[in-house]
Amino acid sequence: MIPAQFDYVRPGSLTEACRELGSDEDAKVLAGGQSLLPFLRLRLAYPSKLVDIGRLAGLRGVHDRGDHVYIGAMTTHDEVMRSPVVTAGCPLVALAAAHVADPAIRHRGTFGGSLAHADPAGDLPAVVLALDGVFVAASADGEREIPAAEFFVDYLESSLRQGEILAGVRIPKLGEGWGFHYEKFHRTAQAWAIVGVAAAVRRSNGSISEARIGLTNMGPTPLRARATESALEGVELGDQVRRACAEAAADTSPPADLHAQPDYRRHLAKVLTDRAVRAAAGSP
Repeated sequence: MIPAQFDYVRPGSLTEACRELGSDEDAKVLAGGQSLLPFLRLRLAYPSKLVDIGRLAGLRGVHDRGDHVYIGAMTTHDEVMRSPVVTAGCPLVALAAAHVADPAIRHRGTFGGSLAHADPAGDLPAVVLALDGVFVAASADGEREIPAAEFFVDYLESSLRQGEILAGVRIPKLGEGWGFHYEKFHRTAQAWAIVGVAAAVRRSNGSISEARIGLTNMGPTPLRARATESALEGVELGDQVRRACAEAAADTSPPADLHAQPDYRRHLAKVLTDRAVRAAAGSP
C-alpha cells in the first residue's frame, strides 16, 4: 500500500529538528524507520510531515558516565548489544537488544526510536522500566528528564510533548551482586513478543534480597511485576520462587489478539517470570 502524502525535512541540528516538529502537531520523527514505515505503508499513521533525524550525529553513541550508562537515541540495536560499555554497565539492556527482531532490523532500528514508539510488545520498554531508566527529552528550550515510570502513558503513547525529541536514555548501574535475564515467547524471530519478561535479581547469603521485573505485552504499557518483586524478597531458590512468580500477572490487563488471549498471556507471564528469575539468580 502507498502511504498518504506528507512533507519531508532533514534538519541539520537537534534544535532545528525540535522546531520543525513543534510547528506541526501532526509531524512525526523519522529515526531508523523500522516501526514508523510499516505504519505508513499500511496507512495506520497519517503524519503531515516527517522530520528525519538520521544524520544528527550527536544523538548516537554509548557513554559510561560513572553511576550510569548514557545511550544516545539514534544508537542502533546492534550497536547497543555489541557495546562493551552496555555489556559491563547494564547487561540486561544488551541481552534484550539481542532479541529485537532480526539482524537486518537491528542494524537499522534505533534504541530511542523503539522506546519513543511506546509499543508495549517491544522488547526494550519493559527493560528500561525495570532498571529505572531516565529519558532525556530535547526541545528548542533545552532538555527535560522523564523517569521511565512516567514515560509510557498508553498504547503507542509516551509523555513526550509536542516539539520534544528523545535525545537519549540514562540507565543506572546496579553494581555488584546482580544477575540478569530476558525471557521472550514469540512465534518467529521477527515477531513481537507474545509475552516477555526482563529480570534483574540480587542475591545475598543464598537468598534473593531484591528483584526487578518488567513485563512486555501484558497491558497498554510495559509493566513492573510489583507483587512478585515484593514476594521474592528474602526467598531462597526453590518452590518459594515459583509461588512468588505466580503473582506476576497480578494487576495486568493483557490484550486479546490473533496470537493469544488474555488468560494464555497471564499463564505465560507466570511461567516466563519463573524462568527469568531463576536464570538471573544463577539457578538452573
